[in-house]
Amino acid sequence: MANIKLVIFDCDGVLVDSEYLAAQIHAELLSRAGFPITEQEMIEHYTGLSFADILQIIEKTADKPVSAALLDQADTLFKQRLKQDLTAIAGVRDCVETIRRQLHLPYCICSNSASANIKTMLEQVKLYDLFRGRIFSAPETGSKKTKPAPDIYLFAAEKAGVAPGACIVLEDSVHGAKAAVAAGMRVVGFTGGRHARPRLSGDLMEAGVETVIARQSDFPATIRALDTFQE
Repeated sequence: MANIKLVIFDCDGVLVDSEYLAAQIHAELLSRAGFPITEQEMIEHYTGLSFADILQIIEKTADKPVSAALLDQADTLFKQRLKQDLTAIAGVRDCVETIRRQLHLPYCICSNSASANIKTMLEQVKLYDLFRGRIFSAPETGSKKTKPAPDIYLFAAEKAGVAPGACIVLEDSVHGAKAAVAAGMRVVGFTGGRHARPRLSGDLMEAGVETVIARQSDFPATIRALDTFQE
């Protein structure tokens, strides 16, 4: 690759089909706690944010306190349900193997999820072997600022010794895409998760992604194409 030197994946909604599951759990807990919200509203407004950040936003909007106990409750419920309901996004293994063996590019994960949860999810769907030692968790790394702050992406680029402009990111959420764009990276939108809504593609383009794909199998060819194209 002449221009692209590092491939970065988001995790939730890009590698594992977990965003819809998190939205279900968060909507259930918040509604039960007196903050009525639907799964679709969670997906529409909060996909890509950590639950801690979501609670802060809802607390400010509702102008009343939200119990921090919801964080532990959400974590417990998520771990219970992922054992039955979590699946991998189709085509991840072949995509990563192509990036590694044909494009000869290093790659990693940058996620708002806790590293322990990322490991658990990837093990559940039998993908952890691909990403062991390549995981960056925003709340645990560097400044500990979560997306939409660009910090986690800049940290990963620095660790890899790669300029931000030589990184390409695969993101499924507007908040995540904005973080990568703010980091000065090239961004591809992904709409292959179960949570993807009809206008997600347009929203991702507005957030600054260069193109949008719905299949992991299209990502290596997209990297090749964008590597030859400089704005």
